[in-house]
Amino acid sequence: MSASWKNSGPWPVLLQSFPPKPKFAVDQIPDLTGQVIIVTGGNVGIGYETVKALLRRNAKVYLGARSKAKADAAIASLKEATGKEAIFLELDLASLASIKKTAEEFLRVESELHVLFNNAGVMAPPDYPLTKDGYDLQFGTNVIGHWYLTELLMPALLAGVETSPDHHARVITTSSGGAYFTTLNFDTLTDTPSRKKVTPEMLYYQSKFGNVVVARQVAKRYAEKGIISISVNPGNIRSELQRHMPKIARMILNAILLFPTPYGALTQLFAGTMPEALNYNGEFLIPWARLGKCRPEAYDDELGERLWKWLEDEVKAHSKL
Repeated sequence: MSASWKNSGPWPVLLQSFPPKPKFAVDQIPDLTGQVIIVTGGNVGIGYETVKALLRRNAKVYLGARSKAKADAAIASLKEATGKEAIFLELDLASLASIKKTAEEFLRVESELHVLFNNAGVMAPPDYPLTKDGYDLQFGTNVIGHWYLTELLMPALLAGVETSPDHHARVITTSSGGAYFTTLNFDTLTDTPSRKKVTPEMLYYQSKFGNVVVARQVAKRYAEKGIISISVNPGNIRSELQRHMPKIARMILNAILLFPTPYGALTQLFAGTMPEALNYNGEFLIPWARLGKCRPEAYDDELGERLWKWLEDEVKAHSKL
């Protein structure tokens, strides 16, 4: 069995679908007093569980979400569960203008950011929707939006390096086991005929592979400045991501393959808070909080640099920066 076969396609996904019992638990997270943290998509699912654990360890947490009503409901629920209050950060990752506004508003009130959880995502929506800027909705939200947000918040992250107890700031990106199924086809990232020849599921997998590539590039470009960037497969988890799946498929998955939502937060919480994770800059973690390997193409620096330049050029063209 070749190494490339072992690290691509269904084989690693199957192995990671039934991980060993976790050795990491949220009560191992150190006290986070004084730490400023953003969790995108923090109002539901894995993001909600991530915010809950961070609040319990005394972090100051900004909950990024599109809907204020949904965010307010989550914040109220979180306060009831933890006694602590998250802060709403209005964020639409499908709009470059919204992302820029969000970053500007955050930087007006906070000079430092210690951890950015790029957690939000959209999976397999029907009818091939686009972002407000004309990108495939899944790649635009999951990859472009998070890359742009990270770059805009980099001054605060670099400032966070100076005040963090371990002298690092962290960017933790939620990928998926879907990253093993495909690489990048640049012809499918905008509204092209090629895009509609690819299934929504494969477009989702492409975006999750893109998350791994970008996370490695962030590590490569900012490591010497104290930035730790890690991508994670959170595991097969019950969450809002499955809302576009047929009901019968969701029922089957829930019965035989999906773990309770809190499990999905474990790996990214480990990456974002634990001292041991400082050793994993640029790496891909798998359930539950274990070092893994993505498919071989994720480690291709030429591909990573090509994607980074594409992102820079596209965002400059649309945002007139």
